[in-house]
Amino acid sequence: MRKFKAYAIPFVGLKEGQHRFDYEIDNAFFDLFDFQEFNTADVKVDLEFTKKANMLELEFDFTGTVNINCDVSLEPYDQPIDNHLSLVVKFGEDYDDDNEELLVLPHGEHEVEVQQYIYEGIILGLPAKRIHPGVEDGSIQSDILEKLEELKPKSVSEEKEEETDPRWDKLKELLNK
Repeated sequence: MRKFKAYAIPFVGLKEGQHRFDYEIDNAFFDLFDFQEFNTADVKVDLEFTKKANMLELEFDFTGTVNINCDVSLEPYDQPIDNHLSLVVKFGEDYDDDNEELLVLPHGEHEVEVQQYIYEGIILGLPAKRIHPGVEDGSIQSDILEKLEELKPKSVSEEKEEETDPRWDKLKELLNK
């Protein structure tokens, strides 16, 4: 049995025009890809599938949240997902998915598999740097953040306030002459 059977859309029996498909994505979906970065996932995917005489158009809309760990504090938080992905499916001699917005299926294919596009749409909907909202507004209390603050490099004015060794001061005077 194919593990992605639920994400294969048989388009041969569909009438020309628009069709809607809805998917509820959770951790079980990401387990199929062996992707373990999310603590939990709750994403709704609305797929508008338009069948035309010689091509297919797919419009994916992703909304929901994934619970991930902050890159700075390692504290878990809910990251909202709101993304859109468009795909055009045409038919040709060979399978070709080199272009991210165009998929070429061989003549005679009877279904299109959308699991990879759902996966990519969710992953690409995340920010590159995942920062807990409490880190940005200063409301989160974390041991890691306290240690980072303690180890933060000092500013130039703070360094001048520290007392220096008088021997180094004498050597600096020689350089200035």
